[in-house]
Amino acid sequence: MARGRDLPVTGTPHLARKQRLFWPFVLPAIVLYVLFLVGPAIVTVALSFTRWSGAGTPRFAGLDEYAQMLGSESFGYAFGNTLMYVAVGGVGTFLFAFLFAMVLRDMKASKLIRAILFFPNIVAPVAIGMFFGFVFRYNPSKQGLANFLLNLVGAPAAKFLQPESVVWVVIGALIWASAGFYITILMAAIDRIPPYLYEDADLCGATPWQKFRHITLPMIWDVVGIAGVLWTIGAVKIFEMVFVLAGPGTYLPPNKTWTLAIYVYDRSFGTQGTPEYGVACATAVVMIVLVTVLVLTLRWVMRRERLEY
Repeated sequence: MARGRDLPVTGTPHLARKQRLFWPFVLPAIVLYVLFLVGPAIVTVALSFTRWSGAGTPRFAGLDEYAQMLGSESFGYAFGNTLMYVAVGGVGTFLFAFLFAMVLRDMKASKLIRAILFFPNIVAPVAIGMFFGFVFRYNPSKQGLANFLLNLVGAPAAKFLQPESVVWVVIGALIWASAGFYITILMAAIDRIPPYLYEDADLCGATPWQKFRHITLPMIWDVVGIAGVLWTIGAVKIFEMVFVLAGPGTYLPPNKTWTLAIYVYDRSFGTQGTPEYGVACATAVVMIVLVTVLVLTLRWVMRRERLEY
């Protein structure tokens, strides 16, 4: 017996086989990650310091491409609009998700309602943009649904898709299309909360808001943080819905409606003259830095001791 206790745990055949299989399973994933993510990111950073039109050899330009980007009026619009989508769209989406999280838990048909709410998330953003384009269309001879309803109650038709106001239409469309995804994530976390906590709260006469504030939210706080990171990454990359909803869908919309992704597209493929891949790569680097800063800030703000149950 003493000899058995002296055997090292690391020497067991089962553990030795697991250790031998570690690298054969992990190495392909690491190779693909470096090849398709790390490698292109490094090349993008390198090209951001060059002037290159896609043909020939890139010429080193130092920080000139960054200076050109920062001096562009279109970049200012794109950066501001992107922050609007991240902040305002995120607040609206999560308020909507929290509201349904408070209500759905006690509903009998909650799973069916979750599936209905999730449905817009499986529709392509291009299709959603086209749908809202028809809804908010301004055309005196053939109005969209929104202006038809306004005229029905005697109100004048509104130009919802003008460059000055289309950002708010896009934010509303984003909330409508994305809320179901985050409701599903939050409800999956809520389903793990022990029912007796809510039963005790009911016995104490707690209101739905009190149960959400003191039980639901603290118990799913770590999931809310992950959902916030997912939203931030997705909102910084928004492209298709703005491209279709703010413009005709065949060429670029007005620059007042641009996002950083559209600005990258314009400098890469949408310019009338020679492509400016150096400026496009510099903007992509700004997007990477912006996502990193926002995610780290979000994680720091939402840092809290994990609750075990």
